[in-house]
Parts: sequence; C-alpha cells; structure tokens
Amino acid sequence: MSYYVYVIWSEKIRKRYIGCASDFKKRLGEHNKGKQRFTRGGIPWELIYVESFECLKDARKRESYLKSRSGRRYLDSKIPK
Repeated sequence: MSYYVYVIWSEKIRKRYIGCASDFKKRLGEHNKGKQRFTRGGIPWELIYVESFECLKDARKRESYLKSRSGRRYLDSKIPK
C-alpha cells in the first residue's frame, strides 16, 4: 500500500493545507465536501503537490517536515503562491 503527503490550496482563504492519506484523491473530495473543520471555510480546495511513500511512518515524517518552518520554505520554493 502506498501513502501520500499532499498539499492543497484554497484561493478563497489564501492558505495551504498539508495532509497525509492512503488515497489522496478521496481525501481531497472529503475536504471539498466540508468534512474537516479547518478546511471547511476554504472550499474549493485544489491539489497543488503530492509525494508518494511506501510506508506510513515515512509519510508522517515528511508531513511533519513540510509543516515545519524549513518545510514551508521548501514548498514556497517549489510552488510559488
């Protein structure tokens, strides 16, 4: 089974959200249906970045990094706002 770290963007609130899931397409649908409290106010969300991992532990580690200050800088360099 593969795991994914994904980054979604809301133009409405001008914020990105970083998450981890085994099915990122399904998860994006859940975000856009308002099933998550944080992402409910930003609908519609757009997938802007995704990485694949073979184990959940590695995906969670990468998710934590991307949420850190240096990880946010990395995303800023890869995905201009």
